[in-house]
Amino acid sequence: MKGSELRIEVVVVLVLGVLATASYCATVTYDHRALVIDGKRRVLVSGSIHYPRSTPEMWPDLIQKSKDGGLDVIETYVFWNFHEPVRGQYDFSGRKDLVKFVKIVAQAGLYVHLRIGPYVCAEWNYGGFPLWLHFIPGIQLRTDNEPFKAEMQRFTAKIVDMMKKEKLYASQGGPIILSQIENEYGNIDKAYGPAAQTYINWAASMAVALDTGVPWVMCQQDDAPASVISTCNGFYCDQWTPKLPDKRPKMWTENWSGWFLSFGGAVPQRPVEDLAFAVARFFQRGGTFQNYYMYHGGTNFGRSTGGPFIATSYDYDAPIDEYGLLRQPKWGHLKDVHKAIKLCEEAIVATDPKNVSVGGPNLEATVYKTGSVCAAFLANYDTKSDATVTFNGNSYHLPAWSVSILPDCKNVVLNTAKINSAAMIPSFMHHSLIDDVDSSEALGSGWSWINEPVGISKDDAFTRVGLLEQINTTADKSDYLWYSLSIDVTNSETFLQDGSQTVLHVESLGHALHAFINGKLAGSGIGNGNNAKVSVEIPVTFASGKNTIDLLSLTVGLQNYGAFFDKTGAGITGPIQLKGLKNGTTIDLSSQQWTYQIGLKGEDSLPSGSSSQWVSQPTLPKKQPLTWYKVQKLNLTLPTGKI
Repeated sequence: MKGSELRIEVVVVLVLGVLATASYCATVTYDHRALVIDGKRRVLVSGSIHYPRSTPEMWPDLIQKSKDGGLDVIETYVFWNFHEPVRGQYDFSGRKDLVKFVKIVAQAGLYVHLRIGPYVCAEWNYGGFPLWLHFIPGIQLRTDNEPFKAEMQRFTAKIVDMMKKEKLYASQGGPIILSQIENEYGNIDKAYGPAAQTYINWAASMAVALDTGVPWVMCQQDDAPASVISTCNGFYCDQWTPKLPDKRPKMWTENWSGWFLSFGGAVPQRPVEDLAFAVARFFQRGGTFQNYYMYHGGTNFGRSTGGPFIATSYDYDAPIDEYGLLRQPKWGHLKDVHKAIKLCEEAIVATDPKNVSVGGPNLEATVYKTGSVCAAFLANYDTKSDATVTFNGNSYHLPAWSVSILPDCKNVVLNTAKINSAAMIPSFMHHSLIDDVDSSEALGSGWSWINEPVGISKDDAFTRVGLLEQINTTADKSDYLWYSLSIDVTNSETFLQDGSQTVLHVESLGHALHAFINGKLAGSGIGNGNNAKVSVEIPVTFASGKNTIDLLSLTVGLQNYGAFFDKTGAGITGPIQLKGLKNGTTIDLSSQQWTYQIGLKGEDSLPSGSSSQWVSQPTLPKKQPLTWYKVQKLNLTLPTGKI
């Protein structure tokens, strides 16, 4: 009988454990120390995973690895232009299936922080705003403007209603414990004058009125209304204190695990020792909620990347890399940090932190003690020198720029500078399509190519006098805009006789351009992430008679950050000049009648075109301008085992 009774007890425990992963709280509130879930203050560790930056097939594994790494919460933005590319036409399929993503998080037993925005920045095209907003009469984005507020409220309510319908808020038994309205507005609100505060007050009231049953936050908004929680973003937030600290908890919505990659830039990295130090310091100094931005960065698929010049990789040096692999030792060391902090949770949430003198500069001891529980953090924030301190009668060695965590105020379970996880650096095989003939031939199998016509090739081309700004012209339906002009060169031109040089001068707002003369590439220009503007002087050769100038302007991700970022233009706005024409004079072509074509022919025809259009040869072409490539199959050897 004793054995049978024991077996029944074990079964009951297992069943309750399964139910616990699928059942959530009923109430989420907060006080000055922490979020309060079902009446209990919580220390929460969160990580950002953006559902559009990975595939649905990856989601379960990414979320499980996050849970295994010690996370309690998954944080994601909601991307307005991803879901409503045309006003009133919504898409929540595939990578856009927000409800599915939230439910997968729920199945893993984790919470969700849903950052609706709907401005998100996120190095995402146009900051997440659909470009059609730009064309609404009288609209001004992110300020006290009725047309904008109407659209913002409509989309925010749409997302909230979707979540409510699926019972995904914690107040309904779902996983969503937090929502965010607006995003980092405090960084730029002064540019909008007094209307900024009116707008922020409205945004908070609008969000709270949607009655989600969970708290709303505003990040980087120290003057946020009392109805929402102001939170911190940055590499370090230990020194930050929220407004109304006696009523709001200290929360960190973006702890930058690395940084985004720009085309032409170095690959950003943040040492795990520094990241772990920042996390421990935050909890040492009273924080109770922190989120890694990013925990898995993923990939900017298609034309989703912002910019300009932000790369398609959004790896972010995150604990889980772009491909879903664990980045060691970052993932493992942070897991150890999370375990150590969780051992201190009871003490951290029970009382306010108190500093204790341990002598010496750049040293700090903090104690959480109440009743029978005690936890301590010992910090050395000198960047170069180690230190030895005496605390509670014991001696402790503190490496430079480190925090030791003592869950019982006596024994060190972790020092942030000491890593136990082994480093693991994946290696990749690189194949060159240009420099190595053998690899080009090897990769030629399965590859096809086709040339894009230079200049005007589509029936919807149109003419205008003068130069058009690109974004207003293309409405971001394509990254490409052709500017085409014909000029006549008479036999009397001096350069035809003496071989003197003619120069084409082009000024562009960005982001890149190619210049073709009579169908041949004459030169190119490209901006960069710091200055997208392009100014080129290209030597050109004309023949007697009719000549064509074809300029292909390119955007590389639309602006996603800054005050009035939506007003940032692109494309060739001039002047365009020919120097050396008319027997040595300078001719301004800016006011001529130009022919325009939005997009490339291949963007429309190739996705649905027949395979007979494509050329397949043993070797791929080299030094061919405007060439499309596709691959039908590659002989890839996939790794075995768990990744």
